[in-house]
Amino acid sequence: MFDLVLGYLIIGLVNGSFYALLSLGLALIFGLLNVLNMTHGALYMMGAFAAWAAVEKLGFGYLPAIGLASVGVGAAGIVIERCLLRHTYKLDPLYGFMLTFGLTTAIQGVFQVQFGSTGLPFAPPAWLAGGVDLGFMFFPTYRLWVVVVALAICLGLWLVIERTSAGATLRAASENAGIAEALGVRVPKVLTATFGIGAALAGLAGALAAPVYQVSPLMGSDILLVVFAIIVVGGMGSIGGTILASYCLAIIEALIQAFYPQAANIVIFAFMCVVLMVRPQGLFGISVVRRHEFRAARLPATREAGIAAMPVLTPVVVGAAIVAALALLPLFVYPIYLVKIFCFAIFAVSFNFLLGFAGIVSFGQAALFGTAAYITAQALKVWALPVELAMLAGIAAAIALGLIMGAFAIRRRGIYQAMITLAVAQMVYFAYVQAAFTHGEDGIHSVPRGILFGLIDLRDDRAVYALAAVALLAVFLGLRGLLSSRLGLLLVAIRDDERRALSLGHNVNALKVAAFAIASACAGLAGTLSAVAFQLATLSGAHWHLSGEAVLMALIGGIGTLTGPLVGAVVLVTMQQFLVPFGAWVLVIQGVVFALSVLLFRDGLVAWIGPALKRTRSWPTFRPSAAIQSGTRP
Repeated sequence: MFDLVLGYLIIGLVNGSFYALLSLGLALIFGLLNVLNMTHGALYMMGAFAAWAAVEKLGFGYLPAIGLASVGVGAAGIVIERCLLRHTYKLDPLYGFMLTFGLTTAIQGVFQVQFGSTGLPFAPPAWLAGGVDLGFMFFPTYRLWVVVVALAICLGLWLVIERTSAGATLRAASENAGIAEALGVRVPKVLTATFGIGAALAGLAGALAAPVYQVSPLMGSDILLVVFAIIVVGGMGSIGGTILASYCLAIIEALIQAFYPQAANIVIFAFMCVVLMVRPQGLFGISVVRRHEFRAARLPATREAGIAAMPVLTPVVVGAAIVAALALLPLFVYPIYLVKIFCFAIFAVSFNFLLGFAGIVSFGQAALFGTAAYITAQALKVWALPVELAMLAGIAAAIALGLIMGAFAIRRRGIYQAMITLAVAQMVYFAYVQAAFTHGEDGIHSVPRGILFGLIDLRDDRAVYALAAVALLAVFLGLRGLLSSRLGLLLVAIRDDERRALSLGHNVNALKVAAFAIASACAGLAGTLSAVAFQLATLSGAHWHLSGEAVLMALIGGIGTLTGPLVGAVVLVTMQQFLVPFGAWVLVIQGVVFALSVLLFRDGLVAWIGPALKRTRSWPTFRPSAAIQSGTRP
């Protein structure tokens, strides 16, 4: 037993070293640039590939290879900051998050095109082979090297930041960039240097990790979430706290894996939730960083941008046109393709409603979608429930989970709120990974569609399309009515000025929980429709990447608009559907499109279409002169 504990202790120290280098770089970037840098995992992966290529392809030695990897990735980070990320600094932090999310997708796609999805072996150098006998334990030499290097780098950087004039300049720019610039600090150069240092640390971590783990394009995907959790636990403004939290949490994770492996994947996220509830600034943070708060897009709550550019039509005419269009669409477009668009649109509505109309940031929508899909699939295939009851069960399960998530999330704001929802979602995801009824990576397949209300045979794709179309109309009409009601107006008031709503005597927390319940019902409806239409429920439906797609769809269409999620869903699903022949290039194209959307269409396509139509209407048109109209000659 003692040897087992020591073995897992080694694993904890090595993982903690990788966590420390990654979290230190991420904490520097977030603390100064106010950016949730989603490219950090991709930079970690690039460092591993750079070290591998330097050794295997260029013939460099190991030490020059890791130095080259760190410098090269740092230079790539500087290019990203100067050319792209700099354009989002004066915007809502959500834009920086989504820009880096799109860049990550594109970067991972490029590496998948070049190297595939399988891992590449990378052996440690001969001089680091074998192990070291410490008397009480046998420590593999390479892993001991990783720990020593990581500790030396972290300690050195901490001393530079805390004890030198350069570190004082960095801290001054982080606390108040305006005052620092007035005192002569070149803040733009500090920003660039900070991002470059953070990227270099990520590249170094990847280079060190390459001989321990296989070099893979997706190796930085899930570790990024763990690193986010660590910097929240350690404290957003504490470099020393971040380093200490990295090692402590990694060791705790490893020891739990030794005694209770089922809980190893969720312990860090559970710990983060507890810390955020008790001490939101983190264990070693000085105070809550209040300026890191998302602000919802201030678009009209009950009126689409651009409607003024269109002719005024009666509700009856508009409704008849919509119904006619929905009835005719299956004649020209494959019904299941349309069903996927409708499912994704409803799913995007769940995020858009929370952020755009209630000012709540949630990165946990995928857990609600996946929960509803799993429960619906289980109810149809195993419990043999009627399809309407199975769908209600899935939606009810999503609402129950949403209420739990909301009860925790509403106690914090901004980035802390987003991290709580993400942590809860990750715990749910890992629970589904291990649950017997989900069948792990295989998922639940061949789900029977059933007969709706004993009358409508859903084995017919057209019937499924009709069900999805009715659900879409119900969601959009319901939200339109809700936003015109007292509840909707109160939610918008809370979004705009929560303190004023509190001073007027409104129960803000209860209203926020109600918003979570409504959004959860939408996400649950999307999940149940997906399970029925596609006859499966898999882990991809509960993965955090799907939450990112919900954010992307809302952002592309227009956050704070009713039709924005539908427009975003059309764009996303169309790319996924028609770019399939391009293979892994789909990720590259998708990532580039998303990044360009953030840079060029920040208010969404819905907000852009209205002015475009107005400009079109203002074009010169031929108008007959009075003489021609009267039939006389000039």
